[in-house]
Amino acid sequence: MQALIFLLDAVVSFFCTLFLLRFIMQVMRISFAGQLGNFVVALTNWAVKPLRRIIPGFRGLDWSSILVAFALQLLFAGIVVGATMGDADGMLPMLLWYAVRGVLRNLVYIFIGALIFQAVLSWVNPYSPFAAPVQQITRPILDPIRRFIPLISGIDLSPLVGILLLQVVLMFL
Repeated sequence: MQALIFLLDAVVSFFCTLFLLRFIMQVMRISFAGQLGNFVVALTNWAVKPLRRIIPGFRGLDWSSILVAFALQLLFAGIVVGATMGDADGMLPMLLWYAVRGVLRNLVYIFIGALIFQAVLSWVNPYSPFAAPVQQITRPILDPIRRFIPLISGIDLSPLVGILLLQVVLMFL
């Protein structure tokens, strides 16, 4: 049973991450024309396109991506609670909290992953097609940190500080 829950968690986290990444890319005005955009759209259109007919966009944002990510986390929480506790009567507030927490944790993991990916790309291939979208995703985190922590001998420590701060956020979630 534990292996099944682990595999289900991996699949739900993967797709939840893709739906959240789609939303983030839209918020940050990142083009979906590149490899990353094509990948995200190809793996999320099956759920987002039908929901767009029901849930209209608001202020230029596609909320159906967030809704699908939340629904996946809610479904996973329901399965885990149902498998471990048996009867889930009166557990709706707990399931909703688990779903919200799961979405927020995935969101933080996206930013941590983007910070690590950006650091590795800066060493290996700074002109990669992934460099610009990743830089756009990390800019809202790194710009405020860079105001307080300047370059030290040409080395930017803001990604390290950003990762540490995001780890603190994960501790509270």
